[in-house]
Amino acid sequence: MTAPGRPRAIVSEESTEELEYEQDVKEPTTRQSESKTDSMTRSLSSSDGNNTREMTIWRMSSRSSDSGRGGDRDTNSPLSNVVNTRRGMVLPFTPLAMSFDTVNYYVDMPSEMKNQGVKDNRLQLLREVTGAFRPGVLTALMGVSGAGKTTLMDVLAGRKTGGYIEGDIKISGFPKKQETFARISGYCEQNDIHSPQVTVRESLIYSAFLRLPKEVSKKDKMAFVDEVMELVELKNLSDAIVGLPGITGLSTEQRKRLTIAVELVANPSIIFMDEPTSGLDARAAAIVMRTVRNTVDTGRTVVCTIHQPSIDIFEAFDELLLMKRGGQVIYFGPLGRNSKKLIEYFEAVPGVPKIKEKYNPAAWMLEVTSVAAEVQLKMDFAEHYRASSLYQRNKALVKELSTPPPGSVDLYFATQYSQTMWGQFKSCLWKQSWTYWRSPDYNLVRFFFTLAASLMLGTIFWKVSSKMDGVQDLNTIIGAMYSSVLFIGVNNCSTVLPVVATERTVFYRERAAGMYSALPYALAQVIIEIPYVFVQTVYYTLIVYAMVDFQWTAAKFFWFFFVNFFTFLYFTYYGMMTVSVTPNHQVASILAAAFYILFVLFSGFCIPRPKIPKWWIWYYWICPLSWTVYGMIASQYDDELPNEIGLPAERWCCCC
Repeated sequence: MTAPGRPRAIVSEESTEELEYEQDVKEPTTRQSESKTDSMTRSLSSSDGNNTREMTIWRMSSRSSDSGRGGDRDTNSPLSNVVNTRRGMVLPFTPLAMSFDTVNYYVDMPSEMKNQGVKDNRLQLLREVTGAFRPGVLTALMGVSGAGKTTLMDVLAGRKTGGYIEGDIKISGFPKKQETFARISGYCEQNDIHSPQVTVRESLIYSAFLRLPKEVSKKDKMAFVDEVMELVELKNLSDAIVGLPGITGLSTEQRKRLTIAVELVANPSIIFMDEPTSGLDARAAAIVMRTVRNTVDTGRTVVCTIHQPSIDIFEAFDELLLMKRGGQVIYFGPLGRNSKKLIEYFEAVPGVPKIKEKYNPAAWMLEVTSVAAEVQLKMDFAEHYRASSLYQRNKALVKELSTPPPGSVDLYFATQYSQTMWGQFKSCLWKQSWTYWRSPDYNLVRFFFTLAASLMLGTIFWKVSSKMDGVQDLNTIIGAMYSSVLFIGVNNCSTVLPVVATERTVFYRERAAGMYSALPYALAQVIIEIPYVFVQTVYYTLIVYAMVDFQWTAAKFFWFFFVNFFTFLYFTYYGMMTVSVTPNHQVASILAAAFYILFVLFSGFCIPRPKIPKWWIWYYWICPLSWTVYGMIASQYDDELPNEIGLPAERWCCCC
């Protein structure tokens, strides 16, 4: 892959090897070994996109040309590898380093442990973790299950809303403030959560328009989206529907790349990735890691948790932060070519067996640092690390990165979100419109149900309004009105539950990313229902009104339509509300059904208002269905039966 705006250098294999070796010695944290790129290239076909070896050749040649133009760089400086801006990219960004010193994290002691005799009030999950992440460096967070690698990443990324955090976390020397950090960072979750009914390109446009500064023009935002799609190799999938995981749409590997792209279009300086290769086969994992490597090569700071990687995946990283159970660091430093530096460090520990030939270094290091190995060797790897020269170098690095560079200023944003409330609302409404337009399983179901229910009720109550001779006929008409709105209203409430439940998981991710506040999202979700419910009400009213043979006057037709329209809306919104206050749509269905019964009981149709016990009468007045029944009756007969119809319950009382 040739960088935009740069001539492509021609470098021989011998020169490439020499440059890689020189880079490994002088700049160990930014090397990309030939063995690593060769193995990743072999696992991919040429049709998958850019050639990884060509990328390595370009990186090596650009480094040598940079050295030729600007002389030798200061490789001893921790920021010597910082790339000021991505060459050729539409939008520049400021590379930022993150340093953290003596970070501890506690949670309240679980009651189960207290019951077993534990006297402490807090459980410590991270213990004096110190390190730094730098621009252009791909860092892996590893450890056995329960070591705290994901906990550490969540603490550093600001994703932990509970617990107690101690220690210093700084961004390029300035104290980390979560409200500003969210604007310059991205977080790729392990579960690839996206709206299923939008395309790849629309997902990126939506993220870009919400997260990029409002000062960036629409043209530049669109150009940046196209550039990111090329970077993560999604250009040929730009019009593909995302779909549901494992059911329709994109494959798992493609969804992983989309997750990375959604964060990249925010133009962050620091990106966290939670196990980007989990659940992927070797070939798919190599494709995703190539995307991750492309991201690092833009000069961004990238940190990944990784679990049981293959040799190829493991050696794609530049640095490793290894943790043991209890949240303690036992190694933080460069991997080196073919993981040489890591292997040398642990093989220097007395009693640690040598790694076997062609054995996976990632698996080997976890084996030799396990709890059983510590017991056998009678040593603590965390204490060994703190006593090493590597730890002292890391402390010096953290100290240097904890001091702001001369002339730098702290991060500051005038507003919490990139866009105004109106801008957030427009973007949310835009995505909701595509989601609803491409959801025939939702909209067609309720439309066909409404059509069938209208025709069925119309034939059952055929022209009963024109044959009204007494109280019994009036009761029949009221029953027709009541049953029709109840059937369709309950159907609206039930069908919206899974739709809102699916989007709710997306909402949680987008809110955590600082894309918008809750109000504009809720308004967009509410307003997008209006045109669909309006169409539903139009043909329902026309069919029922004509077949029941109500009086064709403009005022009566309008009020009948008005009452039905808002009845269908509040049933739909009631379904949305139940999903919002329950864990999932299955529980929401149970809660909604319970309130259907209350609606029926207190609507005034089954039990007249005067017969409702006085300690329950308050629910009659707040029951929306009681006002619906009253409104429909009053819209047709209030002028004809003024003595009988003041409220629906009063009319029934007089007629009984």
